[in-house]
Amino acid sequence: MENNVTVKEYSQSELAAQPIGAWSGEAYRRVVGGIREQLAVEDLTQPHWWTLNHAAGDPGRWTRATLIERLTRYDDLGIDFDGVFDDLVARGWLTEEAGAMTLTDAGEAGRLRAKERNLRVHQQVHQGIDTADFVTTINVLRRMVANLGGDGNLPE
Repeated sequence: MENNVTVKEYSQSELAAQPIGAWSGEAYRRVVGGIREQLAVEDLTQPHWWTLNHAAGDPGRWTRATLIERLTRYDDLGIDFDGVFDDLVARGWLTEEAGAMTLTDAGEAGRLRAKERNLRVHQQVHQGIDTADFVTTINVLRRMVANLGGDGNLPE
């Protein structure tokens, strides 16, 4: 992917006066919108994606209750998580044995397709941004979150 986007340069004082909420909100809407658009191609939502990743990352650990507790903080759409889990089971992508979730081979294949789609958005976001600048941005946002009483640690 080549970066063909031109962004006007501004002075440090002009940039320092910018409202972080407006810019972080716009970035959030653009990034999450791109991810949601790519997941929709697979008929998935972000909660589907989160569920697939958690189940793949630690097979048999997650139950509906523990996963809902874990994911609710990321939900901004009022998602019915049980509906998401039921959908993945109905697709044959997820099984629940004694309440514990495990991906099927079809579920892992779907997760890998979705991962590839999300990678496209990730690459687009990173175009023209040095890795060190990206890391600095993440650290600044983490500090802002912590300064405002949130958890600035990386998700486990």
